[in-house]
Amino acid sequence: HATADVAAPPVAQGPEVQSPDIVHPGDAGLKPAFAHVSLITFDLDDTLWPCHAVIHAAEAECYAWLQVQAPRLTERYSPGQLREHRLALGASHPEIAHDLTEVRLRSLTLLLGDVGYGSEMAQAASDVFRAARNRVTPYAEVVDALATLRGRYTLVSVTNGNSQIDRTPLHASFDHSLTAAEVGAAKPDPAIFHSASERSGVPIDRFLHVGDDPARDVQAARDLGMSTVWVNRDGRGWPDELAPADLEVRTLSTLVDILVG
Repeated sequence: HATADVAAPPVAQGPEVQSPDIVHPGDAGLKPAFAHVSLITFDLDDTLWPCHAVIHAAEAECYAWLQVQAPRLTERYSPGQLREHRLALGASHPEIAHDLTEVRLRSLTLLLGDVGYGSEMAQAASDVFRAARNRVTPYAEVVDALATLRGRYTLVSVTNGNSQIDRTPLHASFDHSLTAAEVGAAKPDPAIFHSASERSGVPIDRFLHVGDDPARDVQAARDLGMSTVWVNRDGRGWPDELAPADLEVRTLSTLVDILVG
């Protein structure tokens, strides 16, 4: 998902629907439709683990740490004000907006410097946030589903977020892992998919992308000619202005059943 360090605004969507595990299309004949696939890319946030609660907890832990270590900062700035400063800095520096860790670090460095703390305090606070940010809990079926799929496909994680996959429960689930910070652009920019192709040696026309965001995941992948799966865990409506994904599922278990079962 596009959320990660700062929650992104939701994409406008149609009416909510209470859907079965596969909503569109039906399961008849789906496996042959994916016969060309040899590599699957996965978004992370809100696709493989819930994101928002983790970020809120990380923000709270970081702020509590700052209250002890840098009280002059927290006496002047509330958590909301710190977030507003970070968002404004990212907006005014588009060249680093894709790198959420760098944006946070620069924002903290500026604000801490204003109240008499050194840059090492900003780095330490950023480290506290990132450690908490990595304490994700994958959805129940994810670990087993990825293990099964990896027996047949190359798996690559592609995220706009700043979780560190090697420090999460999915550290052994992927052949390659890429972030927007690493490739220099966030989805829907195609850079991360091109990097996945370069890293793996697999052409993009043999990719299947799995994600929860209609625009940043599904449309971005489709624009490159990739097959697409929309993970819709909450029965959301699909945006009226976008063509639907090739497949819609509530959980990865259904994808495994179609591709492997």
